[in-house]
Amino acid sequence: MALIDVPAPLVAPDASVEEAWIDYNGHMNVAYYIVLFDRGTDHAFDHLDIGGAYRAREGCSFFTVESRTSYVRELTLGDSVTTSMQIIDHDDKRLHTFQEMHHATDGFLAATLETLFLHIDMDARKAVPWSGDVDERIRAAVSAHRALPRPERLGRAIGIPR
Repeated sequence: MALIDVPAPLVAPDASVEEAWIDYNGHMNVAYYIVLFDRGTDHAFDHLDIGGAYRAREGCSFFTVESRTSYVRELTLGDSVTTSMQIIDHDDKRLHTFQEMHHATDGFLAATLETLFLHIDMDARKAVPWSGDVDERIRAAVSAHRALPRPERLGRAIGIPR
């Protein structure tokens, strides 16, 4: 596949908070933020041709090995959200991303997700370097996304400030 035009950031189609996702606090349960971020990841990875079709064709995939979610503002039933992904860094097996979830109408930041993915050979079930064409696409994304500002919440640690 030739180099592709990579939007900066990669933006997934809007999604709405479903009734089944509302918990006893009257807002979207934390688990469903991850569902929406995962859908955004699928959209971004499909755009970069490293998603489901890549797995079927090449026998390799990307596994999440570390992530950190920040819940910034609650979402409620029927809220429409947009998720976006910024590629932060990479080497020949790892991909570091940062996602934001915004309320689609009001624009407020609802949550963020920072993730480290590992490229996996699905038969061997071990980490392997990706091929040259994948490297070209990921480099194109990193290059396009370098123009974006560094996310304010990137690299945060969990703790109680003293």
